[in-house]
Amino acid sequence: MESWKVNIISVWFGCFFTGLAISQILPFLPLYVEQLGVTSHEALSMWSGLTFSVTFLVSAIVSPMWGSLADRKGRKLMLLRASLGMAVAILLQAFATNIWQLFILRAVMGLTSGYIPNAMALVASQVPRERSGWALSTLSTAQISGVIVGPLLGGYMADHLGLRVVFFVTAALLMVSFTVTLLLIKEGGRPRVSKAERLSGKAVFATLPYPWLMLSLFVTTLVIQLCNGSIGPILALFIKHLSPDSSNIAFMSGFIAAVPGISALFSAPKLGKLGDRIGTARVLMATLIFSVVLFFAMSWVTSPMQLAVLRFLLGFADGAMLPAVQTLLVKYSSDQVTGRIFGYNQSFMYLGNVVGPLMGAGVSAMAGFRWVFIATALVVLINVWQLGLALRRKRQKDEQRNLRS
Repeated sequence: MESWKVNIISVWFGCFFTGLAISQILPFLPLYVEQLGVTSHEALSMWSGLTFSVTFLVSAIVSPMWGSLADRKGRKLMLLRASLGMAVAILLQAFATNIWQLFILRAVMGLTSGYIPNAMALVASQVPRERSGWALSTLSTAQISGVIVGPLLGGYMADHLGLRVVFFVTAALLMVSFTVTLLLIKEGGRPRVSKAERLSGKAVFATLPYPWLMLSLFVTTLVIQLCNGSIGPILALFIKHLSPDSSNIAFMSGFIAAVPGISALFSAPKLGKLGDRIGTARVLMATLIFSVVLFFAMSWVTSPMQLAVLRFLLGFADGAMLPAVQTLLVKYSSDQVTGRIFGYNQSFMYLGNVVGPLMGAGVSAMAGFRWVFIATALVVLINVWQLGLALRRKRQKDEQRNLRS
C-alpha cells in the first residue's frame, strides 16, 4: 500500500480520537463553570463564553508560529506536540478549584492545539491533487464521527461518574492519538519552504483569478464556525431552562450537541457529489439559507426534543458547508499557493471559534437564550448576501473574459 494511503488511515484514527476527546468536554463545560462557583445567570453566560473562546483565541495567535515551525521541522512533530500538549492541559483541568484556574488552563490548551488542521495539511501535501477532494472529505468523517460519540460518552460519564472523570478519560484518549501518530504516521524527508511559501500575502493574492471570492470564502468559514460556537456556551443552560426538572442534563446536552454530527456524517459525501454535478457554490448557498431558517426556528422551541430535531436537520447543512468552502478554495487556487490559502482559511476558522462563543455568551447575558439563535441567524443571512455578491462578481468577470476571447 502506498505511504500516503497508510497515512490517511493512521491520521483518520488520530483525528477520530482527538475529535472524540475534545467534544466530550464542550457540552457540559458551562455546568463545570457553575460547579466552580459561578452562579448568577449573567456571570455564568459570560464565563462560559470566555472559557470556550480563550482556547481558540490563543490558537489563532500562535497558529502562524506553529505553521512556520511545521515548515521547518515537519507536520508529524506538530501532531505529536498537539496531542501530548492537549492531553496534559486537559488532565490539569480536572484539578481546577476555581474559575480562574480553569480559564488559564483553557488558554494553555490553546497553545497546544492544532492536531486536526495539521493532519489535514499533512494529507493534502502528500495525496495526488486529483484525489485531494476524496482524501479531505474522508478525513473530515473522522472528526465528525468523534464529535458524534464524544458528547454522548462525555454526558453519560458526567451524569454517572462526575464531571471531573471526563477530563481524565479525555486525556487518556488524546494519549491514544499521540501513540497512533508516533508509531504509524510516516512523513517523507524534511519539508522545505518553497518559493511560493516565501511570497508575501499580497503576492499570493495576486496569483489568484478571483481574490475577492477567496476573501468572501474566508469570511464564510468564519461565519460557519461562529454558528457552531455561538450556541455552545448556552446549550446546556438553555436545555436546563427548557427542562428544569430533568436529572440528566449533561447527557441530554451531550445528545443534542451530537445530533448534528449524525446527519452531517450522511450528508457530507452525498452533497459533495451533488456539488460536483450542479456546482459547489450552489450547494453552499442553499445550505447557508437552510441554516438561517433553522436558527430562526430554534428561537421558538419549547422542549429539548424540538431543539434536537432542528439541530438534526441543521447537521445536513453542516455536513456540506465547510467541505464546499474547501473545495472552492482548491478549485480557484493553483498548486503553488494552495497551502498558503488553506493556512489563511484556518486563521479565519479560529477567529470564528473565538467570536462565536463570545457573541453567544454576550447576547445571552443581555437579552436571554432565545436571542442567541436569532442573532446567529442574522449573521448567517448577512453572510449569504456578501457571498452572493462575490459569486456574482466572479460570473461577471467570467463573462467579460469570454467576450474578450
